[in-house]
Amino acid sequence: MIGNNIGRNAKPDDVICLVGDLGVGKTIITKGIAEALRINENITSPTFTIVNEYEGVNLNLYHFDTYRIVDENEMWEIGFEEYLYKKGICVIEWADTIKNLIPKNSIWIYIEKDLSKGEEYRKITIEN
Repeated sequence: MIGNNIGRNAKPDDVICLVGDLGVGKTIITKGIAEALRINENITSPTFTIVNEYEGVNLNLYHFDTYRIVDENEMWEIGFEEYLYKKGICVIEWADTIKNLIPKNSIWIYIEKDLSKGEEYRKITIEN
């Protein structure tokens, strides 16, 4: 639901940074964004490919997973900067691993399990 809301309000060149532990729901939020962009493909986390590209009706989605990035230079090698200026939305899982490369006007979404309410509950903080 939150991903869908973000996707409906997204603008070209938006960078959405997702931060949270394994299994907290980063890819679920990305799936919601893709749904709002009317992307019908199966959205999977690009853990090994680093980036997946999806064509939307009005905007494309560039989905990054930087969990395995050891050196920020690896992002330049895949053309990260070019993705930031394409007419689309960049969603970056584990964005805190490359925080020095993230544009200042990005949207940061922090996701935590809220175990005081139960295993399925999340605390979500959004900052721009």
